[in-house]
Amino acid sequence: MSINAKHLATFILGAAAGVAAHKYLQTEEGEKLLEDLKTKANNLKAEAEGAIDKAPEYFEELKTKGAETLKGNFPDAESFFKDLFEKFKGTKGTATAETDITPTPDPIS
Repeated sequence: MSINAKHLATFILGAAAGVAAHKYLQTEEGEKLLEDLKTKANNLKAEAEGAIDKAPEYFEELKTKGAETLKGNFPDAESFFKDLFEKFKGTKGTATAETDITPTPDPIS
C-alpha cells in the first residue's frame, strides 16, 4: 500500500485537529465543556437504566391492552388463532383436503 499526498495530508490534518482539541480542552472553557459532557452522559446513562427497569412493566401493559383491544374489536380472534395454531401443529384431529398444507410443484422444473 503506497502513501500518496492525500494520505499524508489527511494524517497531518488529523494530527493538527488532535493537537488543537488537546490545547482547547486544557483551557478553563474546555474543562467546563468536558464537565458538561460528563454530566449529560451520566444523566443519559441514568435515564437508560431507568428505561431498562421499566421495560418489563411497559411490555406487560402493552400485551394486556393489546389483548383487550383485540378481544373487543375481534371477539372471535382468540378461537381463530387457536384453531390455526392447532392446524399447523397437527393436534386437531386429522387434516382435511382443505386444510392440508402441501407444497405446490415448481412449474420451472
